[in-house]
Amino acid sequence: MDGRWEPLGLPTRERGLGGGEIEPIRCDGIGLGMKITVLWARNGKDAVPGGLDVKDGGTVEDLMKAMEQKSREGGIAARRKVKLQPTRQRFSLPPKQGEKRGEPLKNGKKLSDYGIKAGSVLHFKDLGPQIGYATVFFWEYFGPLAVYPLFYFLPEYIYSQWTPQVTKHPAQTYALVYWSIHYAKRIMETFFVHQFSHGTMPIFNLFKNCTYYWGFAAFVSYFINHPLYTPVSPLKMYLGFGLGALCQVSNLYCHLILASLRAKGSKEYLIPKGFLFNICTCANYTAEIYGWLGFNIATQSVAGYLFMFAGAYQMTLWAIAKHKRLRRLYDGKDGRDKYPKRFIVIPPFI
Repeated sequence: MDGRWEPLGLPTRERGLGGGEIEPIRCDGIGLGMKITVLWARNGKDAVPGGLDVKDGGTVEDLMKAMEQKSREGGIAARRKVKLQPTRQRFSLPPKQGEKRGEPLKNGKKLSDYGIKAGSVLHFKDLGPQIGYATVFFWEYFGPLAVYPLFYFLPEYIYSQWTPQVTKHPAQTYALVYWSIHYAKRIMETFFVHQFSHGTMPIFNLFKNCTYYWGFAAFVSYFINHPLYTPVSPLKMYLGFGLGALCQVSNLYCHLILASLRAKGSKEYLIPKGFLFNICTCANYTAEIYGWLGFNIATQSVAGYLFMFAGAYQMTLWAIAKHKRLRRLYDGKDGRDKYPKRFIVIPPFI
């Protein structure tokens, strides 16, 4: 098909008030063939007046292309001037009884895989302007790498208590090295190790994540590099940084294991195995959390512990969700593997 009207062999619809003319349904790159009702997920109101035309046997990608085209034509209710690129679209089935949300449609699937046919109803959410994961990760990690050293190298401009006689403690220097290596590692992993399940996220996350990471970097660095800072004993310092260094290496190895699980382009959820994954579902988070514990044993600052607990709380929520998802996918039924019994993220507690 080259996008031109075909006179024979295609579905048709009447055109004009008198219904005297027959307009064949267009079959171009998007293709048409069946009409689907699309409702706003937030309020159940009609999102596409008159319905959305999608070709029979189409895919989720075809559905999104049709929605994008409709938006360019100004055919989306309450979004007349917004171009809905596929990255900001989320379609889902209507929620079943007792559910708050319906099953989301995934790229790579056919509409028929979800039982969608002419007359079906779908819920739609505009995810808003999007930005790439790698871009967000770079900027949220670049900030701590740039902000933390300012308090170490420029104390005369920051602290009123600073005098030329103030000397740096080894713990302060080692903390700077540890912090810098950690975030440099994160940036390198972003571009050379991680495989993202989703290509984009809402652009608001860039500002939210940068506020969190950049803000905590200044908060932690201010107190650790303060001229009145009191270091811990050398034994605690070396034990803490030793634990932290071990966990940093372990965290990197866990990320390499996760990166090797999926074939390139695959979004399938698989059971991670080997190393700490034989103990914990989210061993990468385990190493991250205990790494910051080592950092705080060596530096002993309230700001550092608050940073650790804030991060541990968020990672625990992510880990619990991932653990539940893997147990649901690998339930041991119908020939599927049974997910092994493991801690979730913080052994021996969770």
